[in-house]
Amino acid sequence: MPVWSSLTPLASALDDLAQRFGLSVKLLEHRLQRQWPAIVGEHVAAHTRPESIRFKKLYVIVDSSVWVQQLAFLKPSLLAGINTAAGSSIVTDIVLRVGEVEHEAIVDHDSKNVSMKTCVTRSLNQEALTEVHRHAEAVEDLDIRAHLIEVMARALANPSDPKKFP
Repeated sequence: MPVWSSLTPLASALDDLAQRFGLSVKLLEHRLQRQWPAIVGEHVAAHTRPESIRFKKLYVIVDSSVWVQQLAFLKPSLLAGINTAAGSSIVTDIVLRVGEVEHEAIVDHDSKNVSMKTCVTRSLNQEALTEVHRHAEAVEDLDIRAHLIEVMARALANPSDPKKFP
């Protein structure tokens, strides 16, 4: 059991606890998901989503086989960026799988703004997107507003999809 003093930095104590309870990998997964565009770049992030880390392998969902092939060539630089963000060489390989890439709404609590950088909203025209934001602006809670915008955008983008509502 680690020994902490009153001078132990909180971050260090939390890291020790995460290690002790086996949460380090889950915390890294969460950090990768939140910082993915900054780590791999906006263009790559628009077509990918980190899913999980198992046995030092990062599983990434990619929206097409063309992108899987492209990212296979970029694995060394992606690994370097991921491990730099992690602060250690915790990921040794990347497993790429084709699947549905959905991103969440981005909430800026400082400016009280909600924006959508998703594949769904790119398929909507500007008029539809403006209408979605207009209907959602009455919702004061930014997280609920973001979720509402996401649901409405999915419904407009693909009205016949039964999985559009979470």
